[in-house]
Amino acid sequence: MTRQEATHTQRIPLNRDRVLRAAVALADATGIDALSMRRLAQELDVVPMALYKHVANKEELLDGMADAVVGEIDPPATGPDWQRVVRARILSARRVLLRHPWAAQVIESRTAPTPAVLAYLDSMAGSFREGGLSADLTHHVMHAMGSRLLGFSQELFDTSGPSGPPDPGLAARYPHIAELAATAAHDEGSTVGGGCDDQFEFEFALDLLLDGFEGLRRQGWTSARAKVSRRP
Repeated sequence: MTRQEATHTQRIPLNRDRVLRAAVALADATGIDALSMRRLAQELDVVPMALYKHVANKEELLDGMADAVVGEIDPPATGPDWQRVVRARILSARRVLLRHPWAAQVIESRTAPTPAVLAYLDSMAGSFREGGLSADLTHHVMHAMGSRLLGFSQELFDTSGPSGPPDPGLAARYPHIAELAATAAHDEGSTVGGGCDDQFEFEFALDLLLDGFEGLRRQGWTSARAKVSRRP
């Protein structure tokens, strides 16, 4: 950075938006674990106390970062095909999380949904309702989708370690898991967090769920009728 650029940067007033944008950029560059108020203050060339005028503490900073990332997701498209609308929005969310691989961890760590996350989920519920799903079915759909609504999924196993043939001892004890691991093929660099949540796996499950929801909508599914059918 030249002296002129540095002087110009110093003249830019510090505000909440600038703090959050700098925090997101720092987490992108160094990872969320390396983010601290002191490190962020150094990045902004201010004393740490200056940050507390805009974010009360580290948790509020993380809340704001989560909202900033969710704010990058495309707005819902319009059209009569609700599956296409929902699918496009969720894949937009996934692209955002691939740009910010730390964001899934931060979103999951929040004790309550942040305002932007709530607004996004409300909008997604609206897309289901506009597609003809009842409020009852939409309620259960939101639960079934879980974190996939935000573009990532929680995996049973972390397969992000070194690849290679499975340990013979483990393969003997867990033959079916070893068989699945040997046949799995995942895209390099497409994982959001650890595990095998790659693009193909994500879209496979997403399409399976959306098709299933559409089938239930056509059947006029209700939770009351489903509960009755499950009674012994």
